[in-house]
Amino acid sequence: MLLYWLAAGFALLACAIQLWQFTAARRFPLHRRTANPDFHPAVSILKPLKGADAHTRACLTSWFTQDYPAPVQLLFGIHDAADPAGDIVRQLLAEFPAADAQLIVCPDRPGTNAKVGTLSQLEPHARHDLILISDADVKVPTDFLGQAVLPLRNAAVALVNCFYRLANPVTAALRWESVAINADFWSQVLQSRTLKPLDFALGAVVITRRDDLAAIGGFRGLVDHLADDYHLGHRIHRLGRRIELLTVPVECWDAPAGWAQVWAHQLRWNRTIRVCQPGPFFASILANGSVWSIGWLATALWIGRNPWPAVLLLALRAGLAASLYRTMRRGLPGHAAPWMVWLKDVLGLALWAAAFLGNTVIWRGARFRVQRDGRLVPAS
Repeated sequence: MLLYWLAAGFALLACAIQLWQFTAARRFPLHRRTANPDFHPAVSILKPLKGADAHTRACLTSWFTQDYPAPVQLLFGIHDAADPAGDIVRQLLAEFPAADAQLIVCPDRPGTNAKVGTLSQLEPHARHDLILISDADVKVPTDFLGQAVLPLRNAAVALVNCFYRLANPVTAALRWESVAINADFWSQVLQSRTLKPLDFALGAVVITRRDDLAAIGGFRGLVDHLADDYHLGHRIHRLGRRIELLTVPVECWDAPAGWAQVWAHQLRWNRTIRVCQPGPFFASILANGSVWSIGWLATALWIGRNPWPAVLLLALRAGLAASLYRTMRRGLPGHAAPWMVWLKDVLGLALWAAAFLGNTVIWRGARFRVQRDGRLVPAS
């Protein structure tokens, strides 16, 4: 009987947390555009690249075709001149000869984070006061730059970042991961923002001022950190500067991935969050509505109690997630099936536990250990 009431209590608590997250997400004006008739500062865009897939060209092209009336500098960095991403950039340079764009080979490896190592070598080539960094798989709408710079009109704002949506979950594993990204992640961030100002950055797109970047030591100070986006935002926040969330999300287009690849990615993500925010990560299990409701349902059936309250909570969990999923993916096909939401939560429990059972991650085919301060060291 005690087990039944414990399961019921945790299931109801998880439901309350999910409703809190849902309400925070609904209050955020996602997808809203704001007119920008007169604020168009020059921007330097830094794009570290490694490898290419079927979507790389379209993603990179979206940065060449921005409807933005001010100067835009595009800097693409590759470690190896023979990288296939370099061939795509060379084709785009020929296709857009009027663009202020350059492909730069960045041969040095100043730290264990190869992406930030490339950024640290692109940084000296940036000419403009505003510096934007973006992952290779990010595709943006044509009005993105005009929207992204607007919060920086306020001098107190030092960094702007935005949500991202997984645009093409073409495998079962990616559809499972897409529930985490397109339904849960953004609502959890907004829930956190109801408690305190945003003190970290989301790395798909980040735009900041050169002076603020220099004040935290530039990219050189982040070359050994796995969660470089988190630490970039956190260090700027510690300067007493504000971080703003853009209402326009970007799209991430991923190559097809199987369960092993997606699991490794999610495990790396969970272990990174555990290191960066250990308290909130430990407490995050309380929001796992499916697991607690399944536990309540199982104990109810075991002792002969009414199972329908637990069933209703499972249905509510799936319904809330499906609504958030549709909101984030507005304009894109697909939906979050209830069984995929429940599977996401059940496997999420395994990932949460696994995050505490080790500190190694696999990133870009190499194995690293994540230290307590978030630094990466090669695993022996």
